[in-house]
Amino acid sequence: MLLHSLKVFLAVATEKSFSRAAEKMLRTQPAVSLGVQRLEAELGERLIDRSAKELLLTDAGRIVVDFARRFENLESELQNSLAELRDNSAGRLIIGANESGSLYLLGHIENYRRLYPKVKVQVRRSYSSRIPTQLLDGDLELGVITYDPNDERLISTVIYTDHLAFVCSTRHRFADRGSLSITELDMETFIAHNVLSPYREVVLREFQRHKVPLNMDVEMPTIETIKRMVERNEGVAFLPQMCVLQEIGQGSLREIPVTEMNVERKIRLVYPARRNLSHAAKAFLELVQKDG
Repeated sequence: MLLHSLKVFLAVATEKSFSRAAEKMLRTQPAVSLGVQRLEAELGERLIDRSAKELLLTDAGRIVVDFARRFENLESELQNSLAELRDNSAGRLIIGANESGSLYLLGHIENYRRLYPKVKVQVRRSYSSRIPTQLLDGDLELGVITYDPNDERLISTVIYTDHLAFVCSTRHRFADRGSLSITELDMETFIAHNVLSPYREVVLREFQRHKVPLNMDVEMPTIETIKRMVERNEGVAFLPQMCVLQEIGQGSLREIPVTEMNVERKIRLVYPARRNLSHAAKAFLELVQKDG
C-alpha cells in the first residue's frame, strides 16, 4: 500500500472536499481523485459514498481514516526520532575495548554522557586482536586499541600517548629511588598479566637483550588484581601508566623510571573506512579528538 495514497485520502476526508484537498496538497483535483480510486482498488472497498450530495465516508472509509491518521503520527515520530539522532539526543553507541582501553574511556564517556544523556553507551570488553575484525563485521562502531591495525579498510587515529610504568609498593626497597637500571631488577618478582600483548613481548625482549632474568612467578587475570598485589608488596609490575595514575596520586603505588625501558603506548580509536558512522559515533569521535 502506498503511504502517499493514504495521505491523499486523509486530506480528502479531513477537508470533506476533493477540490480543497487538492489545493491543500498542491495537486490537481483529477490527480487527487485518481489517488483515492487507486487506494479503493487496492483495498477492494469503497471508501467514499459517491451517491450522497456531501462527501460521506463508508464504514470502510472511516476505518481507513483511523489507520491513515496512525500512519501520519508514526511518520511524525520517525522524523522526530531521526532529528534526535542528528542532534545526538538519542541513539546507541557500541565501543570495543580491552581492560586498559575501557579505563581510558571513562573520562570521555563521562563528558559524552553530560552532553548526550539520552544516547545509550555500551562498552564491550574484547581482546585487542579481535577488535578490527569485529569492526569490519559490524559488531562494533568504534574500537580502542594500542597498535596500528595496518588495514586499509580501517581508519586509525592516535588519541592518547601513554607509556609502560614500572610500579612498586610504597614499602618496597626501591620506593624512594629516583630512577633504576634494568640490571637492578634481576631479583624482583614481577606480577604479570596473563593476557598476551605486544608490550609484554617488548618487556621480554628488553630483559633478554640486557641478559637480566625476568622472574614472572605470579600471573593475574586483570590489571586491577595486579595493582592490588603490588600494593601489598607481593611483587612489582610494568603497567600502562594511565591505569595507575590514581594509585600514584593517592600514594599507594610508586612509579620509578627504568632507564632502559622507555616504552610508549599509543592509544588509537579505530573505525571502518567504508561505512558511515552513526551520528552518536561521529559525536563521540569529535569529542575524543577535541579532548585529546
